[in-house]
Amino acid sequence: MRQYLARFAGAVLALGATVPVGAQPANGHGSIRALLQAPGRPVVVAHRGCHNAAPGHQLGEAPENSRAALEHCVQLGVDMMETDIHRTLDGYLVIMHDDTVDRTTDGRGIIADLTLADIRKLHLRQNEGSYNEPLTDQRVLTLDELLAAAKGRITINLDVKGPIYAEVVDAVHRAGMDDGVTVKTMAGIGSPALAALPPFDSLPFIAILNGAGDPAMLPRIARQQLVAGHLAAIELPHMPEASLAAVRDIAAAKGVQLFVNTLGDGFVTGIGADNSPPEEREAGWKHLLHEGVSFLQTDYPEELKAVVSQSRVGS
Repeated sequence: MRQYLARFAGAVLALGATVPVGAQPANGHGSIRALLQAPGRPVVVAHRGCHNAAPGHQLGEAPENSRAALEHCVQLGVDMMETDIHRTLDGYLVIMHDDTVDRTTDGRGIIADLTLADIRKLHLRQNEGSYNEPLTDQRVLTLDELLAAAKGRITINLDVKGPIYAEVVDAVHRAGMDDGVTVKTMAGIGSPALAALPPFDSLPFIAILNGAGDPAMLPRIARQQLVAGHLAAIELPHMPEASLAAVRDIAAAKGVQLFVNTLGDGFVTGIGADNSPPEEREAGWKHLLHEGVSFLQTDYPEELKAVVSQSRVGS
């Protein structure tokens, strides 16, 4: 871990980032280094922002991947917002999960066939969208706008849709957000140590293990990705719980943290996840934390924050 931090700090200086090495926001939520320097500290990751209602904070729903969803996350004190990036016809990077605007807006069409001006005209639908969700006053954000809104307030987990990684990384550098994002991509058995390769070597990188349906391959893939020694985290695919310990031990030996996506039925089978009743969902999160997972991504960040607070009190 120290090797990663030293290299990353040097990269920040070399790239002329605006965040001084060693500095972090007062609330601690805007710095990847602050998260990495506390191994085992639970990290709450909000899937496409805080779009579900948060009654404990008197917050209603917000459109996914919107400015309102980011602002709700900041109010909740969430550590990280996961978001998605596509490129428009005229080369702008915009924040949206699908490759079309159909589900989440009042428009129609493939993002790659629309200009930014086309997309600026659209309104986002509430929460996760669909045709029966009401329209809001929220508009589609560009990546530049999202980074500016997040800077120093919350970290961003970038899910890049398509072969646009170099453009995304360039936007992060220009925004001075090198210490404010993670970037990720799939790593299979034939993949080299991706964290050592451009453009991933200049930002905190998460390797998503892809065993092509064979859990036995995951420890081997993890070892290959850890050769470079400066991953921010390893994200686990859908897998049996029995396979978790081997990958956890490999990552722990290198001081690298584990990221689990608990959406739907969960990415670790047999453990309560987002689709479970609340009590099972909370039990699943607690189990994963006990098993050494640090980063938990969910559609229920307010609930997860409460579980994390309880775990800290009890530790």
